[in-house]
Amino acid sequence: MGKGIEVAQQGEFSAKDYHDPPPAPLIDPEELTQWSFYRALIAEFIATLLFLYITVLTVIGYKSQTDPNHNGDQCGGVGILGIAWAFGGMIFILVYCTAGISGGHINPAVTFGLFLGRKVSLIRAVMYMVAQCFGAICGVGLVKAFQKGYYVQYGGGANEVADGYSKGVGLSAEIIGTFVLVYTVFSATDPKRNARDSHVPVLAPLPIGFAVFMVHLATIPITGTGINPARSFGAAVIYNKSKAWDDHWVFWVGPLIGAAIAAFYHQFILRGSAVKAFGSFRSSSNI
Repeated sequence: MGKGIEVAQQGEFSAKDYHDPPPAPLIDPEELTQWSFYRALIAEFIATLLFLYITVLTVIGYKSQTDPNHNGDQCGGVGILGIAWAFGGMIFILVYCTAGISGGHINPAVTFGLFLGRKVSLIRAVMYMVAQCFGAICGVGLVKAFQKGYYVQYGGGANEVADGYSKGVGLSAEIIGTFVLVYTVFSATDPKRNARDSHVPVLAPLPIGFAVFMVHLATIPITGTGINPARSFGAAVIYNKSKAWDDHWVFWVGPLIGAAIAAFYHQFILRGSAVKAFGSFRSSSNI
């Protein structure tokens, strides 16, 4: 009797107190018939538009305020710290606002990482990326319309590898920076972590926004910080200068590689999906 109670208690404590959502199908045509899918696309478009509008406008404003040719004060403006806050703060706000509608990706690299982690289908991933890129173009277009006199003069907020750094260094910075961001996204939205730390009231958008903030502090001097291909693409399209396009591949290849590494690390190393898959394979081979 006592042994039975003990076994029951062990089973109770060892039972999972969280539920992993089922993997998203690779292709789900049914999504195309649902209004919620198109509502999510609209949310991604608007969120990326607002993200680029606020952040690029902050960059242009800072450069115009500190330009010595226009009696600018080198100690004036928001500074690099303020630019990093603009990017991180907007991600916090927009992920908070859109997480319940689209998941709050606002970044093709995040979408790509979540696709590799089987969190979204291929159709949703591709359409999200399209919506994000169009939103970015429109957001930067608004900046150019409002700051016509300063936009081209101060670089258009376009990402470029800074003088003194090779493209290899820029690529590495983008890979590592995006790894930090996408790893944080996986960790902040992990149902196991949410169940384990349910007594700690931390909003998922907060660590994601802080990750963006910290990465910007580290990599603004190197690449201006991309870690978001839509952000780089929108600025490159509107600015449309050769240097921005020559370096542009860095801001797609780097973030996508970083996202892939983060997805593999979280899903197969930290969550042990590889061990589970191997165990399942061994069990089936012994039958």
